[in-house]
Amino acid sequence: MLRIGYKASAEQFGPRELLGLAELAERLGYDSVFVSDHFQPWRHTGGHAPFSLAWLGALGARTSRILMGTSVLTPTFRYHPAIIAQAFATLGALFPGRVILGLGSGEALNETPATALAWPEPRERTHRLREALALIERLWREERVSFAGEYYRTERATIYDKPAEPVPIYVAAAGPVVAKLAGAHAAGFSSTSGKPLELYRDTLLPALAAGLAESHRQADAFERLIEMKVSFDTDRTLALKDTRWWSALALSGPDRDVHDPLEMERRADVLPLERIASRWIVSSDPEEQVARIAPYVEMGFRHLVFHAPGPDQARFLSLYAEQVVPRLRKRFG
Repeated sequence: MLRIGYKASAEQFGPRELLGLAELAERLGYDSVFVSDHFQPWRHTGGHAPFSLAWLGALGARTSRILMGTSVLTPTFRYHPAIIAQAFATLGALFPGRVILGLGSGEALNETPATALAWPEPRERTHRLREALALIERLWREERVSFAGEYYRTERATIYDKPAEPVPIYVAAAGPVVAKLAGAHAAGFSSTSGKPLELYRDTLLPALAAGLAESHRQADAFERLIEMKVSFDTDRTLALKDTRWWSALALSGPDRDVHDPLEMERRADVLPLERIASRWIVSSDPEEQVARIAPYVEMGFRHLVFHAPGPDQARFLSLYAEQVVPRLRKRFG
């Protein structure tokens, strides 16, 4: 089954407005709503950063059907993994079968300002994520957990309120090491669109398959989620201009490894519009949207979470539900 989701743009809208948009997504038939867990947005001017854990509790109370989760949360710097285990056990108990914990290794923009920690190299971030994942799973599985890892410790820790079924954990990866970790230890894998298709086909998905083989699990029962960056409007010029708010997505390498939204904004705003828009599927034609989404579905991504850059998110949600989603469901099931 193809799942269609909405990425609640927490960097762009405050918590009340965002909640109304998520409710609209449910009414329009979307299957899921995912939200970033950011301490800071990617740009300072006009930016927002509501606390995802509080917001998800409100979302669950205001909706009845949609799946909901983080895309993504970092359980390794701002949070101790035991706190995330407790928080998502509570969410899972409140809203059984509706909660997903999406994890990732993090970025300096969100972790360094809140902790004043030096931002470590990728190897340490991966090791922290692996250890945090193991601790969260033990806290959900066992009663009294004494854990002595390289980075985290607990002493006879108990999560007292747990759902009947553990909350599924999805791991986000941009490289093969973490993709393999997702296949070996998580319930799902997530990524973002807009990069060369070879990265997914030749690097990430083979590493994911290797992790699944290592864990002796069936590949067809494993969920693959992708956050699709789309800018769709009946006016293509407007759809193109809308991408500028998210110009920081087009930064690469050291230009993205900063922890000040003002500096990120300064670097991003000098980029040409053509480069900014290259990360997005920009179109006024619903058939073109489907055609450009198709390669991701054909690679095995069956949970598509759509992130739109424009200021009128209600318009996007309605247009997409009316013109694009039915075509996707007809073509892919």
